[in-house]
Amino acid sequence: MTVVKSPLSDEARKVVGDALQGALVDLLDLSLVAKQVHWNIVGPRFRSVHLQLDEVVATARSYADTVAERASALGVPPDGRAETVAKTSGIDTAKDGWINDKDAVDTLIAALASVIARMRERIKATDEPDPVTQDIFITVTAELEKHHWMFTAENTGV
Repeated sequence: MTVVKSPLSDEARKVVGDALQGALVDLLDLSLVAKQVHWNIVGPRFRSVHLQLDEVVATARSYADTVAERASALGVPPDGRAETVAKTSGIDTAKDGWINDKDAVDTLIAALASVIARMRERIKATDEPDPVTQDIFITVTAELEKHHWMFTAENTGV
């Protein structure tokens, strides 16, 4: 059943809908991983990394909503249920228990790199069928790459 009629062709709607659903799962899981690390980080850089993690969570949650609403606007029902995120996420889980600040930064670098790689694939996939969605993906990717840069700078060892 489609409640909202999409302005896209069925073929374009499928491609774009899959890309939006994948982005939604990635962003929701990124927010969960970052929050898990946020709650459990320890070490000399606790405060600065703790605050950075909240910035990632805010970005991921905000854009998850943007992505989900874009899907809805195109007649694709977004699925952000915990079960769906757990089954389909491409992000490694955060370890349980306390996590030292270096490992926290490494965890976020890996999670962000993973999401960014898939977002870049989605940018390519949506170029022709829906430049509006592609524009959202470009914006999201730019923000995620900014976070990736900042966490990478934390671990330069220079």
